[in-house]
Amino acid sequence: MRPIRPTFTARRGRSARRGSSPVLAAVGLAAALALTATACGPSEDNAGGEPSASATLGGDDKIVIPDDLKERLKEQGFDMDKWKGGAWKDWSKDDWLREAEDYINPVIEGLWDPDRMRDAEQPDKQPVDNDISGDAGVTDPTPAPVEAQPVASPYSKSAPASGKVFFDGPEGSMVCSATVVQDPAHPGKSNMVWTAGHCVHAGKKGGWYRNIAFVPSYNDAGKSAAQLQGVPKSEVAPLGVWWSDWAQSSEQWIAQGGPTGGAGAPYDFAVLHVTPENGGGGKSLEETVGSALPVDFNAPAVPEIANMTATGYPAAPPYDGQKMLQCADKPGRLSVAAGAPTMYRIGCTMTGGSSGGGWVAQGQDGKPALVSNTSIGPVTAGWLAGPRLGDEAKGIYDAVSKKYAGQ
Repeated sequence: MRPIRPTFTARRGRSARRGSSPVLAAVGLAAALALTATACGPSEDNAGGEPSASATLGGDDKIVIPDDLKERLKEQGFDMDKWKGGAWKDWSKDDWLREAEDYINPVIEGLWDPDRMRDAEQPDKQPVDNDISGDAGVTDPTPAPVEAQPVASPYSKSAPASGKVFFDGPEGSMVCSATVVQDPAHPGKSNMVWTAGHCVHAGKKGGWYRNIAFVPSYNDAGKSAAQLQGVPKSEVAPLGVWWSDWAQSSEQWIAQGGPTGGAGAPYDFAVLHVTPENGGGGKSLEETVGSALPVDFNAPAVPEIANMTATGYPAAPPYDGQKMLQCADKPGRLSVAAGAPTMYRIGCTMTGGSSGGGWVAQGQDGKPALVSNTSIGPVTAGWLAGPRLGDEAKGIYDAVSKKYAGQ
Protein backbone atom coordinates (compact mmCIF):
# COMPACT_ATOMS: atom_id res chain seq x y z
CA MET A 1 0.00 0.00 0.00
CA ARG A 2 1.36 3.42 -0.86
CA PRO A 3 0.39 7.04 -0.92
CA ILE A 4 -1.21 7.78 -4.30
CA ARG A 5 1.25 10.36 -4.73
CA PRO A 6 3.56 12.73 -6.44
CA THR A 7 6.33 12.32 -8.79
CA PHE A 8 10.03 12.23 -8.30
CA THR A 9 11.67 13.87 -11.28
CA ALA A 10 14.60 15.98 -12.14
CA ARG A 11 14.26 18.96 -14.35
CA ARG A 12 15.07 18.13 -17.94
CA GLY A 13 18.80 17.72 -18.44
CA ARG A 14 19.56 17.72 -14.73
CA SER A 15 19.82 14.99 -12.14
CA ALA A 16 17.20 14.64 -9.43
CA ARG A 17 18.07 16.18 -6.10
CA ARG A 18 17.15 14.75 -2.73
CA GLY A 19 15.50 16.69 0.07
CA SER A 20 12.23 18.11 1.40
CA SER A 21 10.70 21.07 3.37
CA PRO A 22 8.13 23.82 2.64
CA VAL A 23 8.94 26.95 0.85
CA LEU A 24 6.85 28.64 -1.72
CA ALA A 25 7.55 28.79 -5.38
CA ALA A 26 6.94 31.73 -7.61
CA VAL A 27 6.00 31.66 -11.26
CA GLY A 28 6.50 34.50 -13.71
CA LEU A 29 7.20 38.09 -12.79
CA ALA A 30 6.11 39.18 -9.34
CA ALA A 31 6.18 42.63 -7.83
CA ALA A 32 6.19 41.37 -4.25
CA LEU A 33 8.00 38.69 -2.33
CA ALA A 34 5.92 37.05 0.39
CA LEU A 35 7.73 35.61 3.35
CA THR A 36 6.13 33.98 6.34
CA ALA A 37 7.57 32.32 9.41
CA THR A 38 5.10 31.25 12.02
CA ALA A 39 5.15 29.26 15.22
CA CYS A 40 1.73 27.67 15.07
CA GLY A 41 1.41 23.95 15.71
CA PRO A 42 -0.45 21.39 13.59
CA SER A 43 -3.36 21.03 15.98
CA GLU A 44 -5.99 23.37 17.34
CA ASP A 45 -4.37 23.32 20.79
CA ASN A 46 -1.73 25.86 19.86
CA ALA A 47 -3.30 27.31 16.78
CA GLY A 48 -4.08 30.99 16.86
CA GLY A 49 -2.16 34.15 16.48
CA GLU A 50 -1.33 36.17 13.42
CA PRO A 51 1.15 35.25 10.70
CA SER A 52 4.54 36.37 11.92
CA ALA A 53 5.46 38.65 9.08
CA SER A 54 5.17 39.44 5.46
CA ALA A 55 8.08 40.89 3.55
CA THR A 56 7.90 42.89 0.36
CA LEU A 57 10.40 43.53 -2.37
CA GLY A 58 10.80 47.29 -2.54
CA GLY A 59 11.99 49.51 -5.34
CA ASP A 60 15.58 49.17 -4.13
CA ASP A 61 15.28 45.43 -4.61
CA LYS A 62 15.86 44.71 -0.94
CA ILE A 63 13.71 42.52 1.24
CA VAL A 64 12.07 44.39 4.08
CA ILE A 65 11.84 42.02 7.04
CA PRO A 66 10.99 42.93 10.64
CA ASP A 67 14.01 42.78 12.94
CA ASP A 68 12.54 40.09 15.18
CA LEU A 69 11.96 37.83 12.17
CA LYS A 70 15.49 38.45 10.93
CA GLU A 71 16.83 37.21 14.24
CA ARG A 72 14.64 34.12 14.23
CA LEU A 73 15.72 33.26 10.69
CA LYS A 74 19.37 33.75 11.61
CA GLU A 75 18.92 31.41 14.56
CA GLN A 76 17.75 28.74 12.14
CA GLY A 77 20.63 29.44 9.78
CA PHE A 78 18.59 30.93 6.95
CA ASP A 79 20.00 33.46 4.53
CA MET A 80 17.07 34.40 2.29
CA ASP A 81 19.24 35.54 -0.62
CA LYS A 82 21.18 32.29 -0.58
CA TRP A 83 17.97 30.30 -0.16
CA LYS A 84 16.36 31.86 -3.21
CA GLY A 85 19.63 31.49 -5.10
CA GLY A 86 19.55 27.70 -4.76
CA ALA A 87 20.29 26.88 -1.12
CA TRP A 88 16.80 25.38 -0.85
CA LYS A 89 18.18 22.41 -2.80
CA ASP A 90 20.23 21.35 0.23
CA TRP A 91 18.33 18.45 1.75
CA SER A 92 20.86 17.50 4.42
CA LYS A 93 19.27 16.27 7.63
CA ASP A 94 20.08 19.45 9.55
CA ASP A 95 18.48 21.65 6.87
CA TRP A 96 15.28 19.66 6.42
CA LEU A 97 12.81 21.49 8.65
CA ARG A 98 10.39 19.16 10.35
CA GLU A 99 8.33 20.71 13.15
CA ALA A 100 5.18 22.77 12.62
CA GLU A 101 6.88 25.97 13.73
CA ASP A 102 9.66 25.40 11.18
CA TYR A 103 7.43 26.07 8.17
CA ILE A 104 9.17 28.85 6.22
CA ASN A 105 8.03 29.82 2.73
CA PRO A 106 10.11 32.37 0.82
CA VAL A 107 8.89 32.86 -2.73
CA ILE A 108 11.39 31.98 -5.43
CA GLU A 109 10.47 34.06 -8.43
CA GLY A 110 10.18 32.17 -11.70
CA LEU A 111 10.73 28.70 -10.24
CA TRP A 112 7.45 27.12 -11.38
CA ASP A 113 7.40 27.92 -15.08
CA PRO A 114 5.24 25.89 -17.51
CA ASP A 115 8.05 23.49 -18.43
CA ARG A 116 8.88 22.74 -14.79
CA MET A 117 5.22 22.14 -14.02
CA ARG A 118 4.86 19.78 -16.97
CA ASP A 119 8.12 17.96 -16.16
CA ALA A 120 6.97 17.28 -12.60
CA GLU A 121 4.67 14.59 -13.93
CA GLN A 122 6.87 11.56 -14.53
CA PRO A 123 6.56 9.17 -11.57
CA ASP A 124 9.42 7.11 -10.21
CA LYS A 125 8.80 3.39 -10.55
CA GLN A 126 10.07 2.46 -7.11
CA PRO A 127 8.92 -0.67 -5.25
CA VAL A 128 6.20 -0.15 -2.66
CA ASP A 129 4.63 -2.29 0.03
CA ASN A 130 1.15 -3.59 -0.73
CA ASP A 131 0.76 -5.78 2.37
CA ILE A 132 -2.28 -4.96 4.49
CA SER A 133 -2.46 -8.39 6.15
CA GLY A 134 -2.11 -6.89 9.63
CA ASP A 135 -5.22 -4.72 9.35
CA ALA A 136 -7.51 -4.55 12.34
CA GLY A 137 -11.03 -3.18 12.48
CA VAL A 138 -13.59 -3.18 9.72
CA THR A 139 -12.42 -3.84 6.18
CA ASP A 140 -14.94 -4.53 3.44
CA PRO A 141 -14.17 -6.66 0.37
CA THR A 142 -11.86 -5.05 -2.16
CA PRO A 143 -13.97 -3.00 -4.56
CA ALA A 144 -14.00 -3.69 -8.27
CA PRO A 145 -11.91 -1.21 -10.26
CA VAL A 146 -13.80 1.81 -11.56
CA GLU A 147 -12.36 3.33 -14.72
CA ALA A 148 -11.44 6.98 -14.17
CA GLN A 149 -13.36 9.30 -16.48
CA PRO A 150 -12.07 12.54 -18.03
CA VAL A 151 -13.53 15.71 -16.58
CA ALA A 152 -15.10 17.90 -19.23
CA SER A 153 -13.00 20.88 -20.23
CA PRO A 154 -12.75 23.69 -19.47
CA TYR A 155 -12.15 22.45 -15.93
CA SER A 156 -12.84 25.94 -14.61
CA LYS A 157 -16.48 25.36 -15.51
CA SER A 158 -16.98 21.68 -14.70
CA ALA A 159 -14.79 21.33 -11.58
CA PRO A 160 -13.72 24.86 -10.61
CA ALA A 161 -12.60 24.04 -7.06
CA SER A 162 -10.04 21.43 -8.20
CA GLY A 163 -6.40 21.90 -9.13
CA LYS A 164 -2.82 20.70 -8.78
CA VAL A 165 -0.18 21.15 -6.09
CA PHE A 166 3.49 21.41 -7.12
CA PHE A 167 6.39 21.03 -4.72
CA ASP A 168 10.00 19.94 -4.40
CA GLY A 169 11.33 17.04 -2.35
CA PRO A 170 14.60 15.14 -1.99
CA GLU A 171 13.90 13.14 -5.14
CA GLY A 172 13.00 16.14 -7.29
CA SER A 173 9.84 17.95 -8.39
CA MET A 174 6.55 16.36 -7.42
CA VAL A 175 2.82 16.84 -7.86
CA CYS A 176 -0.42 16.21 -6.02
CA SER A 177 -4.04 17.28 -6.40
CA ALA A 178 -6.09 19.59 -4.19
CA THR A 179 -9.42 21.38 -3.66
CA VAL A 180 -10.43 24.92 -2.78
CA VAL A 181 -12.49 24.82 0.43
CA GLN A 182 -14.59 27.40 2.22
CA ASP A 183 -13.14 29.58 4.97
CA PRO A 184 -15.50 30.22 7.91
CA ALA A 185 -13.67 33.46 8.70
CA HIS A 186 -13.99 34.78 5.14
CA PRO A 187 -17.32 33.67 3.62
CA GLY A 188 -17.16 33.84 -0.16
CA LYS A 189 -13.50 34.91 -0.05
CA SER A 190 -11.55 31.81 0.93
CA ASN A 191 -7.82 31.35 0.36
CA MET A 192 -7.80 27.83 1.81
CA VAL A 193 -6.91 24.62 -0.04
CA TRP A 194 -7.37 21.00 1.08
CA THR A 195 -4.86 18.30 0.15
CA ALA A 196 -3.10 15.23 1.61
CA GLY A 197 -0.59 15.47 4.44
CA HIS A 198 2.01 13.61 2.40
CA CYS A 199 1.83 16.37 -0.22
CA VAL A 200 3.27 18.91 2.22
CA HIS A 201 5.28 16.86 4.76
CA ALA A 202 7.31 13.66 4.36
CA GLY A 203 6.09 12.19 7.65
CA LYS A 204 8.08 10.18 10.18
CA LYS A 205 11.46 10.24 8.43
CA GLY A 206 11.37 13.71 6.88
CA GLY A 207 10.13 17.25 7.09
CA TRP A 208 8.28 19.93 5.19
CA TYR A 209 8.51 19.92 1.42
CA ARG A 210 9.58 23.08 -0.37
CA ASN A 211 8.33 25.40 -3.09
CA ILE A 212 4.67 24.44 -2.56
CA ALA A 213 2.26 26.05 -5.03
CA PHE A 214 -1.37 25.47 -6.01
CA VAL A 215 -2.62 25.88 -9.59
CA PRO A 216 -6.43 25.86 -9.88
CA SER A 217 -7.82 24.36 -13.10
CA TYR A 218 -4.35 23.37 -14.26
CA ASN A 219 -4.37 22.86 -18.06
CA ASP A 220 -7.94 24.15 -18.21
CA ALA A 221 -8.44 23.10 -21.84
CA GLY A 222 -7.36 19.51 -21.16
CA LYS A 223 -4.51 19.50 -23.67
CA SER A 224 -2.05 16.62 -24.01
CA ALA A 225 1.56 16.83 -22.84
CA ALA A 226 2.69 17.24 -26.46
CA GLN A 227 0.27 20.12 -26.99
CA LEU A 228 1.59 21.86 -23.87
CA GLN A 229 5.17 22.01 -25.14
CA GLY A 230 6.31 25.63 -25.21
CA VAL A 231 2.95 27.14 -24.26
CA PRO A 232 2.74 30.36 -22.21
CA LYS A 233 1.99 30.15 -18.51
CA SER A 234 -1.59 31.28 -19.13
CA GLU A 235 -2.25 27.95 -20.85
CA VAL A 236 -1.35 25.83 -17.83
CA ALA A 237 -2.26 28.28 -15.08
CA PRO A 238 -5.18 30.35 -16.43
CA LEU A 239 -6.23 31.42 -12.94
CA GLY A 240 -2.74 32.06 -11.67
CA VAL A 241 -0.31 30.34 -9.35
CA TRP A 242 -1.12 30.53 -5.66
CA TRP A 243 1.73 30.09 -3.18
CA SER A 244 1.20 28.45 0.17
CA ASP A 245 2.20 30.94 2.85
CA TRP A 246 1.12 28.50 5.56
CA ALA A 247 0.40 24.77 5.83
CA GLN A 248 -0.78 22.47 8.59
CA SER A 249 -1.02 18.70 8.71
CA SER A 250 -1.89 16.32 11.51
CA GLU A 251 0.47 15.47 14.35
CA GLN A 252 -0.23 11.81 13.56
CA TRP A 253 0.93 12.12 9.95
CA ILE A 254 4.10 13.95 10.95
CA ALA A 255 4.89 11.37 13.66
CA GLN A 256 3.86 8.18 11.82
CA GLY A 257 3.54 8.82 8.10
CA GLY A 258 5.56 6.90 5.57
CA PRO A 259 5.70 6.19 1.82
CA THR A 260 4.48 2.58 2.10
CA GLY A 261 2.31 0.38 4.25
CA GLY A 262 -0.38 2.90 5.09
CA ALA A 263 1.24 4.24 8.29
CA GLY A 264 -0.43 7.51 9.26
CA ALA A 265 -2.89 7.27 6.36
CA PRO A 266 -6.06 7.72 8.49
CA TYR A 267 -4.67 11.18 9.34
CA ASP A 268 -3.22 11.96 5.92
CA PHE A 269 -4.73 15.41 5.31
CA ALA A 270 -3.51 18.99 5.25
CA VAL A 271 -4.80 22.53 4.81
CA LEU A 272 -2.93 25.25 2.94
CA HIS A 273 -3.44 28.98 3.08
CA VAL A 274 -2.42 30.53 -0.22
CA THR A 275 -1.61 33.91 -1.69
CA PRO A 276 -1.52 34.84 -5.40
CA GLU A 277 1.73 35.31 -7.25
CA ASN A 278 0.72 38.62 -8.76
CA GLY A 279 -1.69 40.08 -6.23
CA GLY A 280 -4.70 38.40 -7.82
CA GLY A 281 -6.27 41.75 -8.65
CA GLY A 282 -7.34 42.01 -5.03
CA LYS A 283 -9.50 38.91 -5.31
CA SER A 284 -9.37 35.85 -3.10
CA LEU A 285 -8.82 32.35 -4.48
CA GLU A 286 -12.51 31.54 -4.09
CA GLU A 287 -13.54 34.69 -5.94
CA THR A 288 -11.01 33.95 -8.67
CA VAL A 289 -12.13 30.36 -9.32
CA GLY A 290 -15.78 31.01 -8.52
CA SER A 291 -16.12 28.08 -6.16
CA ALA A 292 -15.14 26.59 -2.79
CA LEU A 293 -16.48 23.41 -1.23
CA PRO A 294 -17.76 23.12 2.32
CA VAL A 295 -16.03 20.44 4.41
CA ASP A 296 -18.14 17.86 6.26
CA PHE A 297 -16.39 16.66 9.42
CA ASN A 298 -19.29 14.40 10.36
CA ALA A 299 -20.12 12.67 7.11
CA PRO A 300 -22.70 9.86 7.11
CA ALA A 301 -21.61 6.31 7.86
CA VAL A 302 -20.43 4.30 4.86
CA PRO A 303 -23.65 2.26 4.45
CA GLU A 304 -25.59 5.52 4.16
CA ILE A 305 -23.49 7.01 1.35
CA ALA A 306 -24.75 6.23 -2.14
CA ASN A 307 -21.50 7.27 -3.84
CA MET A 308 -18.42 9.43 -3.58
CA THR A 309 -16.65 11.21 -6.41
CA ALA A 310 -12.83 11.51 -6.27
CA THR A 311 -11.13 14.07 -8.49
CA GLY A 312 -7.45 14.36 -9.35
CA TYR A 313 -4.62 14.61 -11.84
CA PRO A 314 -3.13 11.07 -12.00
CA ALA A 315 0.43 11.12 -13.36
CA ALA A 316 1.64 7.50 -13.32
CA PRO A 317 0.98 5.35 -16.42
CA PRO A 318 -1.34 5.04 -18.20
CA TYR A 319 -1.94 8.72 -17.37
CA ASP A 320 0.39 11.64 -18.02
CA GLY A 321 -0.58 14.04 -15.22
CA GLN A 322 -1.88 16.73 -17.55
CA LYS A 323 -5.59 15.94 -17.41
CA MET A 324 -8.19 15.99 -14.66
CA LEU A 325 -10.11 12.75 -14.06
CA GLN A 326 -12.81 11.48 -11.70
CA CYS A 327 -14.06 8.21 -10.23
CA ALA A 328 -17.51 7.73 -8.72
CA ASP A 329 -18.30 4.68 -6.59
CA LYS A 330 -20.19 3.58 -3.50
CA PRO A 331 -17.57 3.57 -0.72
CA GLY A 332 -16.50 0.69 1.46
CA ARG A 333 -14.34 0.62 4.58
CA LEU A 334 -10.64 -0.03 5.03
CA SER A 335 -8.84 -0.42 8.35
CA VAL A 336 -5.04 -0.06 8.17
CA ALA A 337 -4.11 0.03 11.87
CA ALA A 338 -5.60 -1.07 15.16
CA GLY A 339 -7.08 1.85 17.03
CA ALA A 340 -6.95 4.18 14.03
CA PRO A 341 -10.07 5.51 12.30
CA THR A 342 -11.42 3.36 9.48
CA MET A 343 -10.85 4.89 6.05
CA TYR A 344 -13.17 5.23 3.07
CA ARG A 345 -12.32 3.11 0.03
CA ILE A 346 -13.63 3.22 -3.53
CA GLY A 347 -12.84 1.45 -6.78
CA CYS A 348 -10.76 3.75 -9.00
CA THR A 349 -7.98 3.39 -11.57
CA MET A 350 -6.35 6.76 -10.84
CA THR A 351 -2.63 6.54 -10.03
CA GLY A 352 0.17 8.60 -8.46
CA GLY A 353 -0.39 12.35 -8.67
CA SER A 354 -4.06 12.06 -7.71
CA SER A 355 -3.10 12.20 -4.02
CA GLY A 356 -4.75 15.00 -2.11
CA GLY A 357 -7.61 15.30 -4.59
CA GLY A 358 -10.99 15.89 -2.97
CA TRP A 359 -13.67 13.28 -2.38
CA VAL A 360 -17.16 14.74 -2.61
CA ALA A 361 -20.39 13.27 -1.28
CA GLN A 362 -23.80 14.57 -0.31
CA GLY A 363 -23.51 16.20 3.08
CA GLN A 364 -26.02 16.10 5.87
CA ASP A 365 -27.69 19.19 4.44
CA GLY A 366 -28.15 17.41 1.12
CA LYS A 367 -25.55 19.51 -0.69
CA PRO A 368 -22.16 18.39 -2.05
CA ALA A 369 -19.33 18.59 0.48
CA LEU A 370 -15.71 17.49 0.72
CA VAL A 371 -15.60 14.43 2.98
CA SER A 372 -12.12 13.00 2.29
CA ASN A 373 -9.04 13.19 0.08
CA THR A 374 -7.05 10.59 -1.83
CA SER A 375 -4.37 9.08 0.39
CA ILE A 376 -3.33 5.52 -0.49
CA GLY A 377 -3.88 2.74 -3.01
CA PRO A 378 -2.35 -0.57 -4.12
CA VAL A 379 0.71 -0.93 -6.32
CA THR A 380 -1.36 -2.03 -9.31
CA ALA A 381 -4.06 0.64 -8.86
CA GLY A 382 -7.74 -0.36 -8.94
CA TRP A 383 -8.84 1.32 -5.72
CA LEU A 384 -8.19 4.39 -3.59
CA ALA A 385 -8.59 5.05 0.11
CA GLY A 386 -8.98 8.32 1.97
CA PRO A 387 -9.31 9.39 5.61
CA ARG A 388 -12.67 10.04 7.23
CA LEU A 389 -12.49 13.63 8.41
CA GLY A 390 -13.18 14.05 12.12
CA ASP A 391 -12.07 16.16 15.08
CA GLU A 392 -8.37 16.19 14.19
CA ALA A 393 -9.10 17.38 10.65
CA LYS A 394 -11.55 19.99 11.91
CA GLY A 395 -8.97 21.29 14.38
CA ILE A 396 -6.46 21.88 11.58
CA TYR A 397 -9.08 23.48 9.35
CA ASP A 398 -10.29 25.80 12.11
CA ALA A 399 -6.71 26.70 13.07
CA VAL A 400 -5.78 27.84 9.56
CA SER A 401 -9.01 29.82 9.27
CA LYS A 402 -8.43 31.46 12.64
CA LYS A 403 -4.81 32.33 11.84
CA TYR A 404 -5.87 34.57 8.96
CA ALA A 405 -9.23 35.67 10.33
CA GLY A 406 -8.16 39.28 10.85
CA GLN A 407 -6.74 39.79 7.38
